[in-house]
Amino acid sequence: WDGARAPTLWTVPPPRMRPAEARLELARRYLHAFGPATPDSFATWAGIGQADGPATFADLAGELVPVVTPIGPAWILASDEADVRRAPQPARGARLLPSGDTYFLLWGADRELLLPDPDQRAALWTSRVWPGAVLLDGRIVGTWRRAGHVVTATPWQPLAAADRVSVEEEAAALPLPGLAKAIGVRWEG
Repeated sequence: WDGARAPTLWTVPPPRMRPAEARLELARRYLHAFGPATPDSFATWAGIGQADGPATFADLAGELVPVVTPIGPAWILASDEADVRRAPQPARGARLLPSGDTYFLLWGADRELLLPDPDQRAALWTSRVWPGAVLLDGRIVGTWRRAGHVVTATPWQPLAAADRVSVEEEAAALPLPGLAKAIGVRWEG
């Protein structure tokens, strides 16, 4: 390229996806990220009509596997079945998941899969801006918020001293440029 002409990115316009195809692809991506899931949870998440959730799952019937969860029947993508059946690797250490992190971006009854306790669900999924989640060894054990250089952690049960240190180290490692002081943790509860 000699600079005389800008390179062409598309010689042919990209193909347009029909709305029905887009809805199916959106459902596939939703199930891959959030499955097992129900048609109702997909409809709520996608902001489509409640009748469209079951219709979409019906259109995907050949690609879905029914599963039983602690809160009832749900579906996963058949292409994800091997990963779902694989024994999970144990999670170790603390993570501070930000507000709205995909790990806990669930709706309705699906939230019970992550947090069976209704008080904990109310603390994590508030009616206002959600706090972040404190993840310890793969389980959500509390919430956190940050103001300036102070992270306020609110565990739902007493944490061992080593677990508190792990949370404090995770907070100190947050990539927050421009702070005048090092990040510190204030414990509530």
